[in-house]
Amino acid sequence: MKLTDKAKLAPRTSTNEGNVSIYNIAINKLDGTPISLSDFRGKKLLFVNVASECGFTKQYKDLQKLSDTYSEELVVIGSPCNQFGKQEPGDAEQIQMFCERNFGVTFLLTEKIDVKGSKQHPLYAWLTSKELNGKKNSSVKWNFQKYLVDGNGNLIDYYFSITNPMSSKITKHL
Repeated sequence: MKLTDKAKLAPRTSTNEGNVSIYNIAINKLDGTPISLSDFRGKKLLFVNVASECGFTKQYKDLQKLSDTYSEELVVIGSPCNQFGKQEPGDAEQIQMFCERNFGVTFLLTEKIDVKGSKQHPLYAWLTSKELNGKKNSSVKWNFQKYLVDGNGNLIDYYFSITNPMSSKITKHL
């Protein structure tokens, strides 16, 4: 996807310094129903690319703890991705069952997406492009990389997989 295509995703808004508002990016839940990110205005958003067969998969537990602990001010959104070591091979039903059964996950899970490359989902195009998010460029290095967005839709920062979800690097913003 070319940057000009990305920029067509949404208009610039006064609450975001970048070219595109994260609230206008379309993405679906794991079951295929649309998610309206604008429903979460006023809350911080933590986006995490997740995988069921990764060494970091145990972070689901702390992502759920983070979601429960800060539910008034934070929405955790996990996006299954099979781009790193093919560690998320399951379909939507298998992923949902795995997350619920093994980690008690109740936070929002999106459809399985690509977080990098030519088929990168527009959400991750926004998260990783300074031209779109107004803050900084990044690239997703592995499963369980985290992106924190403030209540006005501005990127706060990103955190590599080794950063535990309950780390003060993240919680100091909550």
